[in-house]
Amino acid sequence: VGLTGSIATGKSTAATMLRRLNFQVHDSDKAAHQLMGPNGNAVEKIVSLFGDELGDKDTGINRIHLGNLVFSDPAKRFLLEQILHPLIFEQKQQFIKHNRRQRKKAVFLDVPLLFETGGDRDCDRVITVWCPLFLQTARVLRRQGMTEEKFFSIVKSQWPQSDKCDLSDMALPSSLGQAETCRRLKRWLRIENLI
Repeated sequence: VGLTGSIATGKSTAATMLRRLNFQVHDSDKAAHQLMGPNGNAVEKIVSLFGDELGDKDTGINRIHLGNLVFSDPAKRFLLEQILHPLIFEQKQQFIKHNRRQRKKAVFLDVPLLFETGGDRDCDRVITVWCPLFLQTARVLRRQGMTEEKFFSIVKSQWPQSDKCDLSDMALPSSLGQAETCRRLKRWLRIENLI
């Protein structure tokens, strides 16, 4: 099952709820952070493309600095995605194989750019977590290193929330409180015979 949502819409909270329900969740953002962290498999390629002021194999990549570079330049963002996406895809395939061997009924793929990268085609079902723009903005501006300009450039690089919701099997609102979000998620999982 694909789990997606735009930045700061509550996707990580939904992923945590799924883990508490004993589902396995592959987190693409976490995988990217590991790939760019100390001794990460993507560090040398990123440094060779974008410059050694971003970091090195021992320290990893300064993600805030990298984000400032790529989110204001679609060509640079594309180059970064060409490095990261194949490596994340490989990890995701290993995760699926492992859980298939364990005979898990369902696994979740937490992918912020699920539709944008065509990853939805690999999923049997998709959940999109969403919230109103005012709440999304308030949440995201609490993050370290985030500015309104950076936020809106990120939003422009992602599909509109409404499009993601329309293409999903479930549009899960995160603006009604965690208890209600969890209640709706559990109800959908029961309807889909996953719990």
